[in-house]
Amino acid sequence: MHQGIRGGLPLTGERTVPGVPSENYWFRRHEAAYEFALPLVTGATVLEVGCGEGYGTARLARAAGRVVGVDYDAGTVTHAAASYLSARFVRGNLAALPVRSESVDVVASLQVVEHVWDHGEFVRECLRVLRPGGALFLTTPNRLTFSPGRDVPANPFHSKEFAADELVDLLGRHGCAIETVFGVHASRRLVELDRAYGGSFVDAQLAAPPDQWTSRLRRDVASVGVADFTVLAADLHQVDEALDLAVVARRPG
Repeated sequence: MHQGIRGGLPLTGERTVPGVPSENYWFRRHEAAYEFALPLVTGATVLEVGCGEGYGTARLARAAGRVVGVDYDAGTVTHAAASYLSARFVRGNLAALPVRSESVDVVASLQVVEHVWDHGEFVRECLRVLRPGGALFLTTPNRLTFSPGRDVPANPFHSKEFAADELVDLLGRHGCAIETVFGVHASRRLVELDRAYGGSFVDAQLAAPPDQWTSRLRRDVASVGVADFTVLAADLHQVDEALDLAVVARRPG
């Protein structure tokens, strides 16, 4: 991901935003997880922890009864509140959420846990605000495919990345009842693009700033859509090969 400005909100490389052609692959990859989450949040009171730019919170609001997005960065919260009127946005520390205990049906936290420093504290705080039986929907890049063969994350904004078994262990150790583990997988078309770009379509995007991309690469990045990503249960496909991981867990009732 690259730096720049989108509607006055800096593109630091830490958050993904819509409406930036060079960000389209990452945006659609994240968007696929939000689309997958819609049945889980239907009619529910939802808290999105680490809402970022806000587009995902607004997407969840299409199905949810009520949605609040929380982010630590004041400028991001101001931007989200002005841009997406279907949800409420508040500033808050993700380790001390500004929400009453046992007050929400679903906590959604997409591509956030890899950024936090105290993972146990983060999970326990998510559970605190959930009603008994409430759902935690959490996604994160798969360490095995995002930073293969590395001891430290490839992304400098990530404090720790997880493989599926590590994520399940984290959640279980801090009180979650695991319901289902999923993987976000590339479509056959994206696999073909990997081959066309010497093994990695993502690496081709990261190899140079967007203003140095070939017209072919620009065209291929712009063509990526939500349908190019498939969310599959771990027992249906090898989850260690997934691009991203997704877990639905529950606060025990």
